Amino acid sequence: MKASKLKQREAGSFNIQPILVVSLLGVSDHVSVYWNLETTVNVLKFIYGCPLDLSFNNFLPLLEGALFFGLDDLLLECKTWFCRTTSTKGLSSVQIPLDSIIEIWNFGLDHAIDFLAELCTGYFARNFMWAVSCSSFSYVPFNLLCSCIEHPHLTVDSEKHLCEALLGWLTSNVGSMEFSSNTEDDYGSILEKVQLNLLPLWFASGKRRNHYFSKLADESTSDIFSLMKDPSMSSCCVLRVSGRNSRIRLTEYTEKVDLSGCPQITSAFLLSALPCSNNMDLTLTGTLNRSSVKLQCFDGARHLISQSLFQLLAFEAVCEVDVSKCPNIHFEAAIELFCKSFPSLKILKASYCSHFKLETLFHLVRECPLVNEVDLTTDVSPIIPTQVSIVSATVEEYQELGGVSYKILKDKPLLSSITKLVLKGRSDIDDMDLQKLSLLSSSLSYLNIKGCTSVTDMGISKLICKSMKLHSLVVSDTYFGRNSTLVLCSDSPLDGFPAMPCELNFSTSLAFRLQKLHIGGCKNVDVRSLLQLMSCTYSLKSLCLRETVVDDHALNNFSGSSLEKLDISETMVSGASLTQLVRRNPGLKLFKVRSCRKLSLWEGRLEVVEALPYHGFSGEELSFELSRRCTLEGAEFGWGLSPFSLKNLGPAIRSLRTITVGLGGTLGEYGLELLLTVCPLLEAVVLHFQVISDNIVKRIVESLKHIKVLGLCYCLGGLSSLSFQLSMPNLRKLRLERVTPWMTNDDLVTLTRSCTSLIELSLSGCTHLNSDSQQIISYGWPGLISIHLEDCGEVTSEGVSSLFDCKAIEDLSLRHTGENRVEEKLVQVQLPPLLDPPPFHVFFCHHKGQLSSRVMEHFDVVPPTSSDSSGVDPTQGRGIQRNFIVDAASRWPMLRKIALDLCDANEGGFDSPSYAGRFSLNTVRIAKCKQQRCSLDFQCFENCRKSVHKETIILEWNSKGLKTIIVKERV
Repeated sequence: MKASKLKQREAGSFNIQPILVVSLLGVSDHVSVYWNLETTVNVLKFIYGCPLDLSFNNFLPLLEGALFFGLDDLLLECKTWFCRTTSTKGLSSVQIPLDSIIEIWNFGLDHAIDFLAELCTGYFARNFMWAVSCSSFSYVPFNLLCSCIEHPHLTVDSEKHLCEALLGWLTSNVGSMEFSSNTEDDYGSILEKVQLNLLPLWFASGKRRNHYFSKLADESTSDIFSLMKDPSMSSCCVLRVSGRNSRIRLTEYTEKVDLSGCPQITSAFLLSALPCSNNMDLTLTGTLNRSSVKLQCFDGARHLISQSLFQLLAFEAVCEVDVSKCPNIHFEAAIELFCKSFPSLKILKASYCSHFKLETLFHLVRECPLVNEVDLTTDVSPIIPTQVSIVSATVEEYQELGGVSYKILKDKPLLSSITKLVLKGRSDIDDMDLQKLSLLSSSLSYLNIKGCTSVTDMGISKLICKSMKLHSLVVSDTYFGRNSTLVLCSDSPLDGFPAMPCELNFSTSLAFRLQKLHIGGCKNVDVRSLLQLMSCTYSLKSLCLRETVVDDHALNNFSGSSLEKLDISETMVSGASLTQLVRRNPGLKLFKVRSCRKLSLWEGRLEVVEALPYHGFSGEELSFELSRRCTLEGAEFGWGLSPFSLKNLGPAIRSLRTITVGLGGTLGEYGLELLLTVCPLLEAVVLHFQVISDNIVKRIVESLKHIKVLGLCYCLGGLSSLSFQLSMPNLRKLRLERVTPWMTNDDLVTLTRSCTSLIELSLSGCTHLNSDSQQIISYGWPGLISIHLEDCGEVTSEGVSSLFDCKAIEDLSLRHTGENRVEEKLVQVQLPPLLDPPPFHVFFCHHKGQLSSRVMEHFDVVPPTSSDSSGVDPTQGRGIQRNFIVDAASRWPMLRKIALDLCDANEGGFDSPSYAGRFSLNTVRIAKCKQQRCSLDFQCFENCRKSVHKETIILEWNSKGLKTIIVKERV
């Protein structure tokens, strides 16, 4: 945008149609007056006592009329209306469009009407989050923006949102070459209003290459690590960092507080950063902060913070707090603060905080009785027992645990208001915990225990039995099975296991009332149970049957007509039964049918389906029904998808936002070009096993301006470096798996310039990369939170060093990234007598720490011999350093998952961290390979050997203990 345009906005570029125009023609022949008839009539009506119908459309013309005719009463009427309109609280206050606010503000400056500028600034400040989402935000004059930032009623969810908004405004307005460096500096100074030590680490780290924010981003990152380095100094740092005020922005209008992704946040930090009464002595504040730090170190059921020691202000409007990915918060103490500062709190999000214990949840219910939604999501374990072959498993529970018993909780009844509870991935939750949770079930309507692998079908069924208001159930990848199905399908379930339901009346069963049911990956649900469950469900809006035994007969028994989301991936459902389901459910928005081998969709051939009343099925029927009835926003296709079927689907996929095409789909270049033409709104495209080319990638980049996710996995075709030379500034996630074997460091540099906003990167099969690639990745994408590198040349042949410059890594996978890797020593481990499989080998290589102690205690270990057949000491090779896991956990405060290969270890193994030394780390996966020999002749072994996967060791920490699992699969 040109500088002249920006100056016009500041001077008032929104022209107002005047009430009259006076034109002098010639010298003094005559005077022409052009009246705005509607405004003039309204002014006259007001003069004669008629009521006015003011709105933002006629406010300025009437105000101008009042000024022109000198009508003080009309001026007062306009001022009263505008004051009342701009001072309304809550979302209902958003009545005046942003462009009208800008126009009114400019009018006030031009006519020296002070109350207009003040009211516009206050309205803008209170509704800042809404204003940022408006397309006209970039047209906001700089002076208005500055006034808004300084306004005491500035209301934002977080400092991140404020910083993003300011950076977006600067990018739109100061990107012109017409601006001098001084002018650019003047406008850029507005970023100094951002409170740097309240930014999320990933955000601050990711902005280190931003033209306007690079220096402040470095300062913010440094401040965050300083706060984490010495938690006892948090309170002092909060008040003095960079000489800025470091209070959390809270006003009487604040409804949401978002502190997610901030590892620097502790209970002491919260105590210092929450606004308090003006008469609170700073010396007393320091004392309180030191006391709060002691509270964090004290492990108990409850930590009372005496209200007589400090005076926190209460913000009644706050109903949601998000402290997800804040690993250093002591939640017992934090809940005391939330209770005091946010008495109307209803929603608490603490996802990816594995240290949030079940006892803390009960503490939350007691202290914050209005809370009705809690999200305690963690990463789903890579080990789903029903999907992998477990060779061995050991568990060590922490001795310091002392949870509250069910009996004690039952004797102290809780008045729970919790309606939605998300426990996704909480592998520390078992049947006893579900029994405790049943005490909260009286109000529970939404339950998500996806990936809770420690609970049984019996435990799930008992909890369901007591949750009479349940309407949403997410139990994917658990042991959900026959018992739970019986409870759902029973009439008026009571304690214990009810009898089979009546076949003709399911209206009183829980299944009949369910609106959301996700049982994907539940292998314990047999055909009969699934058939019964489908017969009982009627009100479903979201249904996931991924990787279950569902077939046509079961699906045809579902008679519901309200489905909006359907996932039947990797099932044996056919196109005929799907056609009937689509015909009954025209509101489908999400449609996942990937890896359905029986789904001969759109192939034009006939299928014979006994479950249907007719025996002929045309492959065109499903695509016809979808295109005629549905407007999809997300889809996953596989077998049977072709350019012909895609063309038939046209009307159904025009609003598509995300699409995944898997194995079996055969779009080809024509089909992919058709997809990009028909679906211009796509934001996520993931292609598996498709034929692609430079032209296709170029079309994706040029056609999809807002694409955020791009995945090209195991695709065929001739890609070259030209594919990624076009700019993709909005791309956030990039997966290039086995499609760019030619990629060099120069190509990687080009990629960093094209995709400047990446936060997740996955590369595999890039065999030409080397150790310098680490520096390119860390410099090009300093804000990465996920890095997956597999079979990528010699990236880690000299260890891992430069990757540590990506400060906010949460998920790291480095597998077969040291091409010149050495052979590991074999440590033979004999299985205990209870396990019958033959002896196997584990590559531990003098491993020490918890990993070795966990395994060595349970197996008879045969030490490695001192000699090596190759004559080379394998402990002196190149590769990832032995203490890398421990080092990574300490240097990456957000790191939760890490995956490595023993093949890449420079000493043949890795040290595992202690419980205290793991910080945020929850999951470690270490894959082991074995040599595939082509001959028994050891003379030619070097020429015939090949590394193949053998097994994987998984370490999983949770709030209760450590699991050490060995599985056959590569996970």
